[in-house]
Amino acid sequence: VQLQASGGGLVQAGGSLRLSCAASGDIFSINNMEWYRQAPGKQRDLVALIGKNHGTNYADSVKGRFTISRDNAKGMVYLQMNSLKPEDTGVYYCAADYIISQDGAYNLGRAWGQGTQVTVSS
Repeated sequence: VQLQASGGGLVQAGGSLRLSCAASGDIFSINNMEWYRQAPGKQRDLVALIGKNHGTNYADSVKGRFTISRDNAKGMVYLQMNSLKPEDTGVYYCAADYIISQDGAYNLGRAWGQGTQVTVSS
């Protein structure tokens, strides 16, 4: 199972970006899908999470500005980022908890995307 993130870039403060993440592989089901952010010199923090039934949760710092969504049929997760601030700068990673079927059994796994850089200038 692989995740491929895209959509990062350089934007001025107040601008918007939309990140996308595509899951591929022989996946039976995807449960939670998440976006994380890692600022320079800091740990990787959870930004937003969306469950299989589209329930969402956000870090306090992005509530009201970011929206996470997913397309289960396509294996995609998105992060719409509005009113961007310089402190939103970092590498954004997608992650997913999945189930695969192998030899008559179901196995759980977790995959990470490669990261996409978001830079917000002041």
